[in-house]
Amino acid sequence: MRPLMRFLSPFAFAFAATIPVVILFYLLKRKRVVQLVSSTLLWQKFLAETQASAPFQRLRHNWLLILQILMLLLAILALARPYFSGRKGEGYLEIVILDASASMQSTDETPNRFEKARGEALKLVDALHDTDQMVILQAAASTEVKQSPTRDKTALRRALQAARVSDTPTRLIEALKLADTLVRQNSRAEVHLFSDGAVPTLAEFENKALPVVYHRVGQRGRNVGIVSLDVRPNPENPAERAIFAGVANFSTNREQAQLELRFNDRVLELKPVTIDPTNTAPQVFIAKQELERGVFTVRLIVDDDLAVDNQASIVSVLPQPVQLLLVSPGNGFLRKALRSIPNVQLTEAATLTDRGEKYDVIVLDNVKPLAWPAPNLLAIHTADTNWFESWVPVENPAIVDWKTGHPILRFVTFDNVQIADTLGVKTPPWAVSLVDSPQTPLLIAGERGRQRIVWIGFDLLHSTWPLRISFPIFVENAIDWLNPASSSSQQLTVRAGDPFRLGLAQPVPAVEITSPDGTAKTWPMNAGQSEFLFGETWKQGIYRAKAGTNQVEFCVNLMDSAESNTTPKPELSFGEHVRVAQATMRPANLELWRWIAAGALLILLFEWWYYHRRTA
Repeated sequence: MRPLMRFLSPFAFAFAATIPVVILFYLLKRKRVVQLVSSTLLWQKFLAETQASAPFQRLRHNWLLILQILMLLLAILALARPYFSGRKGEGYLEIVILDASASMQSTDETPNRFEKARGEALKLVDALHDTDQMVILQAAASTEVKQSPTRDKTALRRALQAARVSDTPTRLIEALKLADTLVRQNSRAEVHLFSDGAVPTLAEFENKALPVVYHRVGQRGRNVGIVSLDVRPNPENPAERAIFAGVANFSTNREQAQLELRFNDRVLELKPVTIDPTNTAPQVFIAKQELERGVFTVRLIVDDDLAVDNQASIVSVLPQPVQLLLVSPGNGFLRKALRSIPNVQLTEAATLTDRGEKYDVIVLDNVKPLAWPAPNLLAIHTADTNWFESWVPVENPAIVDWKTGHPILRFVTFDNVQIADTLGVKTPPWAVSLVDSPQTPLLIAGERGRQRIVWIGFDLLHSTWPLRISFPIFVENAIDWLNPASSSSQQLTVRAGDPFRLGLAQPVPAVEITSPDGTAKTWPMNAGQSEFLFGETWKQGIYRAKAGTNQVEFCVNLMDSAESNTTPKPELSFGEHVRVAQATMRPANLELWRWIAAGALLILLFEWWYYHRRTA
């Protein structure tokens, strides 16, 4: 549809009533001033005009009149504020999604990407048609509706000004799902995403034909960040702490930096690091005398565009011997792997008659106990009826996928592992599948109530896995994940945007949280509440929780490779076949009043010059 001219202030055409007034002035005869002259020979025509008795004269061709009427018409047209609109119709709904994740703090835009995106969104508000509405969504670790549908531009500007950038990863799925709901309710809806594109694939929207306009923000991707951090007993000396940090360079140039290790508020070590382009450099620190509980902080000193991923912290707890019970009819491979784990005190039994509450971890291998254990559990080829709805035997399952990102499968592969048979189940809601076959999950892990469970569906002796080097690595990882002391330490390290959970030994009236900036806030607790859930982990740093006499430190980190890769994406992936390229220009209301007013001013100047030239 061709653009149509509309007017934002059509009431200004009422000033057209002044045009007859101008013409009237030219119809009225001028009152002459009497002057004495020596002769009237040259003034006959003038005298003829003064001798007329009628108050009005015939309207004659006069360029001044034409110029004045034209100037007045242009002034009236400018006051009416005409504009061209490329819209097909009125009543549109604009859904603005403002990316407020950590990568939007990059300083390649002035002052940063988030402020640049906010400014572009404000321009979209200014271009909003009077009959259109707009919704403001803020997307980071969670989606927040900053402004429900409205055409009030003041409210929309206020909502955008109230938006705040966070230290969390980008999770656009929730925001796009909400936008999709609004699009389904309004056929004339459009989604405007202001982001740098630091998001994973959005394949679930591939077939939804979501009308997304992608406004890319950002100019370059110069960033080095800490993407992983872990603390463990030193394998060579369990009395020492080994701190493992992964430093990634996402730029196209080699970067040099310094890496600083702190324990609580004390600097332990400072080392130079060099990272090749698009590479990750693992770094290891050995803390020889830090045997008390505390917080290790690794800080990257480098000149890059994003500062939030240049620091990460982790709580270090004292290692405690793991009391482990192996219940098995006899599996030499499993026994040998468990005995090789440092700091494990192994007890063996052929059956389990009680809940084994005196142990930290229990391993059930091909045994169905008389009472299911209460401690954390590694269950192999056995299952509780409360875990799964049902199970069926599956012959020769092929391993097609495994999740190496989970701590249990760190450094573990399943290449050339064959399995004779397994229990076919559906992954329960309390767990995630870590190893998959086409028919069934083969290995799952999760937390049911307060109990951590790792479940293997097949008999180890009916597979080739115990013959692979990955098997003892898996066993050590699994026991470490199930160890209550380790799990407690892991719960004290939270990804930005994820909730922090604090188990309470006894009920308390309130929990006080001190944020990294030093501000404290008290959260009241319900009577009998056994767990405290804190969700405001928007900023990275060290938090402190005080519940009664118990004080706990926990750390919030970004450590997200996708977020640290700040290279702006030219397009978004909505599955294999759908791409949304960045928007280059958006049809908007093009107001013309400034040009019209300038034209009226030029005519006014010409009229002034013409009048004085004529009377000179």
